[in-house]
Order: sequence, then structure tokens, then C-alpha cells
Amino acid sequence: MRWKITTAVAVIAAAAAYVHFNGEPAFLSGLISKPADAAAPAQAMQAMPVPVAAVVKKTLPIYLDYTARAEAIRSVALQAKVSGYILEQAAEDGADVKKGDTLYRIDPRDYQVALDQVKAQAQRNQASLSYTKASLTRGNDLIKTGFLSKDGFDQRNSTVQQGEATLAADQAAIQAAEINLGYTTIRAPFDGRLGRNQAPVGTLVNVGGTQLNTLVQISPIYVTFTPSEGDLALIQKAKSTGPIVAEVTIPGEKSAPRKGELTFIDNRIDAATGTIVARATIANDDHSLLPGQYVNIRLQIGETPNTLLVPQVALGSNQLGKFVYVVDEGSKVAMRLVELGQTDGELIAITKGVNEGDKIISGNLQKIGPGMPVNPQTASPTPPPAS
Repeated sequence: MRWKITTAVAVIAAAAAYVHFNGEPAFLSGLISKPADAAAPAQAMQAMPVPVAAVVKKTLPIYLDYTARAEAIRSVALQAKVSGYILEQAAEDGADVKKGDTLYRIDPRDYQVALDQVKAQAQRNQASLSYTKASLTRGNDLIKTGFLSKDGFDQRNSTVQQGEATLAADQAAIQAAEINLGYTTIRAPFDGRLGRNQAPVGTLVNVGGTQLNTLVQISPIYVTFTPSEGDLALIQKAKSTGPIVAEVTIPGEKSAPRKGELTFIDNRIDAATGTIVARATIANDDHSLLPGQYVNIRLQIGETPNTLLVPQVALGSNQLGKFVYVVDEGSKVAMRLVELGQTDGELIAITKGVNEGDKIISGNLQKIGPGMPVNPQTASPTPPPAS
């Protein structure tokens, strides 16, 4: 056993001597590690292509936004002013009607008969008055010749006056009968939309009894909301300089806002909520807003000049807050913490953190970080927000 160990030691010593005098043999080149300083130099990091957008500078309107509810300017319950049976419903349920349009007809025959009676009575009394006036004219001649006493003349004069009063009463009765006959046709008192019919044809209706339907005005329409005490001061300041424009949108709808004007602020603040009732009047020409509907309202109370805006897609977020990446010197990424203002379409206002000449990185945000080299590429321009 001892001779085997001695032999191994001799072989290793011989190999070491060979390497020392002749260099590393080829068959050992893959088995002996090279020192660390012999490693190939690391490949340089490639620049990431990123879209960049310029900071937009513009005058930005100052808005106050609220949740609101639409209310009808006028809403009435349609009721009959005369008794009778419903003869016809002239306008369908839910129809948009104009002022003066026929909505219902009540059987007019009884009222037509009553009108004919008072007219006939008036004709009779007119004939009687004509006779008494002729008798009074003859009495004027007779009293001068003494053939008619003073008392007889006074009786004839009194009969004429009574006839005139009776005829005046007949004329009033005719007007009342005509009015009652007119009440058998129920017309729209204003432009609006009908609700659900509650008195089918054949229903017996009474004065101030059965409600036939409802009519609400929906164009224009009120939009009521409740600003806070703090907002009230801003609104009143803006109102002192001129009308305040209001824009109303329906939640979830992408159509253009409906424009109107702030027309009413209540005279007291609710102590329980610290809010006050305010109201805007909206044209609502397309009748898309209905009473009771929840909407969003925006008031323009002023303007902020020289506002800096960046694309909303360029915003990032971390534990420190909101940030944007900008292309710094040497085409390297720099992170800027920002404070945000209001939105304007696809842009958002930055109140602190960016400068007008900055190049904002608007894409590949997940693939870059501060200090990384980038290859900035101009992004397509952001379309302006819909007006």
C-alpha cells in the first residue's frame, strides 16, 4: 500500500514540474479555472425605445362637479272641471304634447243642451225687452198730452230696466254654459309629456275627483344639486362676474354634455349637512333628461392660465405618491413626483413636479426605471377633448 502512495506523489510532482517549465498542456486547459480578471467584458446595456410626449401648456377652465337630480319645471295632475263620462283619450300615454293640444274629451251633450236653453231664454227676454222699450217710447208722447199718468210712465221705465238686467243675466248664463261646454275638452296647459292614463274611456269623472293623468314639462328642465359652504363662496364670486355655465351629463353616457346656466341658489344653508340647494336650467331639447333622473353637473367658475398638462397614461404610482418618468440628460430615465390637478380629456393637469420643456415618457413604464438609458420616440399627438 505504501508503494502506491509513493508512486502517486511522484506522478504529481512530475506533472507540476512539467507545467512549470513547459506551460499548461492542452488537455488540462478545460480543467483548470482561469482567474476572474480574464473574463470577457460585460456587454453594454441596450437603450429601451419609449414613446415621449411634450408637456402641454394651456388655459384650463376651473370646474366644480356634483351629483344632481333632474326636476320638472312644471308638473300637474289632470282633473276634470265638469262631471261626465270620458268619451275619448286624444293623446296616447307618454306622448309629447304642445300647449293647447287636446288630451281628453268628456261627453258634451248635457252641456250643449244647457247652452242651447240659456240662449233660447236670452232670445225670449230680448224680445220682451224690445216690446217694453217700444211701450216706454209711446209713454213719452202720452205723458206730454196727459193721457198717461206719471206713475204709469215710471212703471214702463222700470219694466225696461228690469228687462235689460234680465238680458244681462242671460248673457252671463250663456258665457257660463259655454265655459262648461269648453271644459268637456281637456287641453294641455303647457308643452310637456303625458304619463300613464288613469281614466279609461267610459269612466265617470267628477269635478276635482278622478285624476285622469299627469303632465310634466321636460324642456327646459331643472337640475338641482347641493354644493358645500366652501364651494358656495366660489360660486357666488363667479356669479358676480356673469352667468355661470353648467354642463350636465348622464352617468355612463359618452354623448356631448347638455349646456345650461345656474339660475337659482337657495337663501339658507342646511345646518345638518353644511350644504345649500342650487339649481341650473337646462334646455333638454332632445328630451333625454327626465324628472327624478340622477345626473352629473359641472359648473365652470373661472380659468387657470398657463396650466401644464401631461397624458394620463404617463402617470405611475408608488409608496411615495404619483410620478412621471422624464427623459433626462444623456437620454436616461428620471422619476419626478407630481401633484395632480383636474383632468381635461385624456390629459391631466400637473400643479407641481414638471416643467414646460420636459419630455414625458408615456409608454413602456413597466420596463424602465430611474437611470436606465432609453431611446425616446415621439408619440402620436393626443386628440383634444370633446367639447
